[in-house]
Amino acid sequence: MSTQHVAWTADLVRALPNDGKRYEVLDGELFVSPAPSFNHQRVLQSLFRLLDHWVRRHELGEAFIAPAEVEFSPRRLLQPDLFIIPTTPGTRPRAFRDVGTLLLVVEIQSPNTARADRTIKRDIFQDERVPEYWIVDPHGRVIERWTPDDRRPEILSNSIRWQPTLRVLPVEIDLPHFFADALD
Repeated sequence: MSTQHVAWTADLVRALPNDGKRYEVLDGELFVSPAPSFNHQRVLQSLFRLLDHWVRRHELGEAFIAPAEVEFSPRRLLQPDLFIIPTTPGTRPRAFRDVGTLLLVVEIQSPNTARADRTIKRDIFQDERVPEYWIVDPHGRVIERWTPDDRRPEILSNSIRWQPTLRVLPVEIDLPHFFADALD
C-alpha cells in the first residue's frame, strides 16, 4: 500500500474543523500544536499589553496574538504567538495580505513547539526578512533574538531593547522584572 505525501496549503488548513488546536503550514508541511499552558498565556498577555501599547502610542502599527494568520505564500501559513504589523496608509488592513510585512514576531516557547520555533519557523521568518524574531523562554527566563542574517541568536537575560525605527526611542524591557511580574 503506498502512502502519498500531502503538500499542505493554507486553503487545506482553513478547511479543517475548528478543534481548538493551532494548525500551521511550514513550507508545505502541516504543524499542529495543542492549546498553550497558563504560564505561556501569562507571558504572552504581558508582552502583548506592553508592546501593543508602545507601538500604538508611537503610531508604528498594531500588535496581534494567535490565533491570527500570517500567510507569506500558500505553503507558508503561520500563527505566531504575537506579531506586529506596521501602520499602513489609508484603510486599516483586514487581512495579512493587505500588509504583507511584519515588524516583529514573537513565539513563547513550550515543550511542544520549541523545536519548530527554533528551526523551521526561524528559517521561514529569516527567509521572509522579518527584522526581529524573538523566542521567549518562560522557564529559562530569557529571550533569544534573531535577525534575518543571524547564524546564532543573541541570548538576553537582563533586558531587551526594540527599536523598529530611528524616529522613536526604543522600548526597553527589564527581563527579570517582566518575568517576575508575569509568572510569580
